[in-house]
Amino acid sequence: MRGSPGAQYENLEAVRDDVTLIQADLLDQIALLGAISTAEPDELYNLAATSFVPASWRQPVMTAQFTAVGVTFMLEAVRITNPHIRIYQASTSEIFGATTESPQTESSPFRPHNPYAVAKLYGHLMVASYRERYGIHASSGILYNHESPRRPPEFVSRKITRTAAAIKLGRDSELRLGDLDATRDWSYAGDVVEAMWLMTQQDSGDDYIICSGVSHTVRDMVRVAFEHLGLDYEEHVVVAPEFVRPPDPVPLLGDPSPARQQLGWQPKVSFEELVTMMVEHDLRELGEEQPRAAATR
Repeated sequence: MRGSPGAQYENLEAVRDDVTLIQADLLDQIALLGAISTAEPDELYNLAATSFVPASWRQPVMTAQFTAVGVTFMLEAVRITNPHIRIYQASTSEIFGATTESPQTESSPFRPHNPYAVAKLYGHLMVASYRERYGIHASSGILYNHESPRRPPEFVSRKITRTAAAIKLGRDSELRLGDLDATRDWSYAGDVVEAMWLMTQQDSGDDYIICSGVSHTVRDMVRVAFEHLGLDYEEHVVVAPEFVRPPDPVPLLGDPSPARQQLGWQPKVSFEELVTMMVEHDLRELGEEQPRAAATR
């Protein structure tokens, strides 16, 4: 952790007694060497990044430091302390950016078009370079959108499910979104993490696209969320111009065939189950205590 190990990290509450937190900064090479030496891991998963794309435009230098250079610090720390550690690096479909190829494969051309994507591509290529030069077991998972109830509320998926729950509870009346026909390839984060683990269990490292292989629109997510609550989304959703982004040249849709064939990976949670899971979580978090039947009377 970059902050204090004694701080309250809510997402760790369920496993607090099963993990040990070590204080270190990804950009502090000495501290990182110390953390790896202390933990003596067999596997290392690097998920650290500035992951909210709009924020990467506000802080492009910090994004480059942690999301790009930080990967090099991590790789060097492993090379120096124990080159037998198996590494997983979180890459992203954003590295394809303005690609003209859909669906994308591991060999599709990279055309990143925001600071987050450019920084992630640096890390992605650095992992491949260390794998080739030093023979270390390093894999990059090219992850498409992966969601869960833990997703921060500023992301569109959680904004949809949380606002839908708030409308159901009478705490809100309107959901403001951008282009409802924008498409994404959404998966459940828990399924994606299983794929990460499977990569480090292979005989050698490699790069894999991890996604559902199915495209859905923002409208699809809205519809599933609202229908689960017995609501008509058309009565509450407003398209706000300030949220409309330039359309992608082609859909960001991945081909997960190598991951399914080589890793034996198969997502278990469907798109509809994922959205329903998030809606139910937000209902509970917003304080609904009455049974559903009583709440709808």
